[in-house]
Amino acid sequence: MHDIPQYQSFSKIEPINKGWSTDKKYYIETVNGEKLLLRISDITELEKKKAEYNAVCSVAKLGIPMSIPVDFGICDDGRSVYMLLSWIDGKDAEEVLPTLSPKEQYVLGLKVGQLLKKIHSIPAPQTQEDWESRFNRKINSKIEAYNKCGIKIEKDQKILNYIEQNRYLLKNRPQTFHHGDFHVGNMIVSATGELSVIDFNRLDYGDPWEEFNRIVWCVDCSRYFASGRINGYFEGKPPIEFFKLLALYISSNTLSSIYWAIPFGQDDIDVMIRQAQGILEYYDGMKNPIPSWYLEDM
Repeated sequence: MHDIPQYQSFSKIEPINKGWSTDKKYYIETVNGEKLLLRISDITELEKKKAEYNAVCSVAKLGIPMSIPVDFGICDDGRSVYMLLSWIDGKDAEEVLPTLSPKEQYVLGLKVGQLLKKIHSIPAPQTQEDWESRFNRKINSKIEAYNKCGIKIEKDQKILNYIEQNRYLLKNRPQTFHHGDFHVGNMIVSATGELSVIDFNRLDYGDPWEEFNRIVWCVDCSRYFASGRINGYFEGKPPIEFFKLLALYISSNTLSSIYWAIPFGQDDIDVMIRQAQGILEYYDGMKNPIPSWYLEDM
């Protein structure tokens, strides 16, 4: 870190050992009492990280409560890339939500849905490949990898059938900026109850409705929050087309979560298998696209 311009002002440097990112992360305090988040990546990721930093700057301009970008550059004698962002004080949303009343959970979900809608106001580049071709290719890859991985979800044919019967929904879908990993694990709630979004390192562009594909993690924590997130985004109950597409995106993600978990061990595999069984239950064996946990209002 010695060649980071602000390095001499760092009075405290603490490693952060949580999350799935390959970035090295540090909590920083400066001599002036400023709190920062430092992310360090290998120099081979320079262009990717530069694009990420520029995209995060664009999101920050929308007034989204988030880690605000501070600086970006090369460090470690040219071997690494660094990104400095403001630090968000608070607790993980998945820790806070269970301590709130159902109504408070729902209202926080409404606010998150409104934030996501604002994030999706950033359009995808004109050069972006059409969504139908891109996502169908992704589905094919996921099915192939799932079939080869050796671990199977009970009644997986119901999921596979739903995917094949609903690919047509991908046609002519719009594309926007994506946070890329939008769920309770990447949200912080302050002591005053304000929610902020963190970790844009998986940002992408695609169908804005696909951004709900990780809502299963929100559901595991709070159906009230998950329902609020949907209703806040749509300013009321969404159209049936949303639910049909969401079931398609969740189905696709469910398959890939199984082989994704294998390198992390049996505990993570078990979590994904349990989640897959839960998905089959709340979609009634993939017969009802509106999940049983969804609440139209509170």
